[in-house]
Amino acid sequence: MSILIVVIATGIEEIMSTSQQTLKKRSNGIAARGKILDAAAEIASERGYEGTSISLVSKRSGFPASSIYWHFKNKDDLLAAVIERSFEAWLHAMSDLEVPGEDASLEEVVTHEAAQFSHAIEVSPDFLRLGLMLGLEHRPEDPTARKMFLKVRSQAFRNAVRNYGRLLPELDKKALEELGSFTIALADGFFMSQQVADDTLDLMGRNDLQAAALLGVIEMLRKRRKGGKKK
Repeated sequence: MSILIVVIATGIEEIMSTSQQTLKKRSNGIAARGKILDAAAEIASERGYEGTSISLVSKRSGFPASSIYWHFKNKDDLLAAVIERSFEAWLHAMSDLEVPGEDASLEEVVTHEAAQFSHAIEVSPDFLRLGLMLGLEHRPEDPTARKMFLKVRSQAFRNAVRNYGRLLPELDKKALEELGSFTIALADGFFMSQQVADDTLDLMGRNDLQAAALLGVIEMLRKRRKGGKKK
């Protein structure tokens, strides 16, 4: 009986040891992947899509090219993952700021939304910076990274339309989509201006300007709806 207990105990220890080793390897793999993505994001922000290479990422991250290829098929797949991770961090950062109370005015809510966006971009700018670079490129076959940017951009648009629908139930689908498109375009413009002119007004930090522009469009859409009803 004692021999059987020893055998069983030994088997359990071996299973636990194997399980711990597997978890450690998985944890190390996740950490390595994160460092590789960090290096790729830094290089892409400095050199753009074309200037980024597996060799440079290897030097910056400290991992051999073979390790990078174990996680990613190629450079394009790597940069697509950079965009996806940055967008996920952006979505998470969008909920960092305290939400206005139920009695908040439309101006307060819209200003809060603008502040959320600016904060999220400050926390995680990689998907927008790299994505806009790729968005301007048109090739016979789109890189995976560009497709990923267009995918997350579409999700951001849908999120904006859904949120505006809750805030402005009187507007129809077309008006909400126009407002969502304007919001994305406004964010692109403010971000690009900030990237190319360091000594100009801090547009990304001017939530009041962003809110004023959005409120102006909202008022226009409301008036158009009222005018359409009169007809």
